[in-house]
Amino acid sequence: MNVAALANDAWRRTRAAGGSGPSVSGVPPGGTVPSRAGAARRSRLTPATVLGAIPPPALILAGIISVQVGAGLAKQLFAVVPPAAVTLLRLWSSAIVMLVPSTRAVWRALRPGHALAWRSLGVAALFGLALATMNFAIYQSFARIPLGVAVTIEFLGPLCVAIAASRRLVDLAWVVLAGGGVVLLTGGGGRGGHITVAGLLFALVAAACWAAYILLSAATGRRFPGSTGLTIAMTVGALVITPAGAAAGGTALLRPEVLAIGAGIGLLSSVIPYSLELEALRRMPPRVFSILMSLEPAVAALVGLALLGQVLAAREWFAIGCVMAACIGATRGTATASPEA
Repeated sequence: MNVAALANDAWRRTRAAGGSGPSVSGVPPGGTVPSRAGAARRSRLTPATVLGAIPPPALILAGIISVQVGAGLAKQLFAVVPPAAVTLLRLWSSAIVMLVPSTRAVWRALRPGHALAWRSLGVAALFGLALATMNFAIYQSFARIPLGVAVTIEFLGPLCVAIAASRRLVDLAWVVLAGGGVVLLTGGGGRGGHITVAGLLFALVAAACWAAYILLSAATGRRFPGSTGLTIAMTVGALVITPAGAAAGGTALLRPEVLAIGAGIGLLSSVIPYSLELEALRRMPPRVFSILMSLEPAVAALVGLALLGQVLAAREWFAIGCVMAACIGATRGTATASPEA
């Protein structure tokens, strides 16, 4: 499997929290449903039927907006608790939501005597470490530079994965275009917030972790059934960040309003977009999904403007457009040049 296919597989398994859930029609895999019961199910108004009636691009856009609104709320919460504590709240709320329906599957995978290799568990643990570090780094970046700038730089991670194994000359042009966009972004601070070196470095760490996240998620998905590996990784990530997050947040983490906002951030940043993207990926090619995900930096900048008053200069909007164009070009090129393995 080439890197482009690997990245697409990672999107299916991780960003959408892919699993072997029930089919869209309501018929279990390998089974049948009597026609009368099937008709009754189809006539029932359920979340699945509602989502199934929404066009896939609208689901993707709603998921992107949800992620970035969650990021905006997280940045607002920094005034009450530090970024490390907000990272703790997000990861634990997401891990708990994933663990509740998956506890039995996780226990089956980890119980004594199960034929699970320690290497597989190590891969899932590394996946969780990358997840925790990525969330910690991007929240530290949000605290120092505008939301749209941080997300744009973070997108260099998936871009590098998409073109790493490419031998096409045109992909060098995408690298140059993305690099030029980053240079424009780092050339000065926007009116919505001063761009600091620390903020840029944290965004670059988040980009590197996102690249590792893509590769490790694909490896984890091959070793565990359904979303079991992702659930284990999410739990490991929450455990890893607990000491730093608890030390940073202190007793403020026990305040009901902080816990409630943290749970909301977890829902907006993980649970809701995972559900929307899973449904969208059932009805659209991963290549199209990846192209639509390239809208995320622009949405982040707009959310930063609407929620946080982060007004970017025209040069910075142009720079965000350069990185988005590079992501779209690299995704289209690698996906077209090499079919999935």
